[in-house]
Amino acid sequence: MSEPRQKPEPVTGLRHVFAAATYSMGGLKRLWQETAFQHIVVMFFVCIGLHYAIGASLIQIGGFTIMVLLLVAVEALNTAIECLVDHLTEEWREFAKHAKDLGSLATMCLLLANGVYLICVIAVNFGLA
Repeated sequence: MSEPRQKPEPVTGLRHVFAAATYSMGGLKRLWQETAFQHIVVMFFVCIGLHYAIGASLIQIGGFTIMVLLLVAVEALNTAIECLVDHLTEEWREFAKHAKDLGSLATMCLLLANGVYLICVIAVNFGLA
C-alpha cells in the first residue's frame, strides 16, 4: 500500500479543465489495465468494421459508439467500486461481494444492451426488421 500524500489544492477556471482532462487520462490509463476493458476496445473496432461491411448508416454507427461509450463509463465505475472494496477489506466480506456483484451486473446489462443494438442494426440492414 502506498503512503498517503498531501491532498492537492482545488483548481478553478481554465486550469480546472486541463486538470480534469489529466484526471480522465489517468482513469483511462488505469482502466487499460483491466482485461475486460481491453476486450471492449477490441470488440468496438471489430463491430465498427462489421457496421461498415453491412452498410450501416452514420446514425447507426453513432448510436453504437454512444452505447460503447456508456459501456466504458460503467466499466470504469465497476473498476472504481472494485478498487474501493479491495482497499476497504482484504478478507472476504458479504458487503464486498454484493458491491462487486452489483458492479458486474451493471456492466453485464450494458453488454447485453450493446448486443441487442448490434443485432437490431444487423437485422435492419439485411431487411429483416
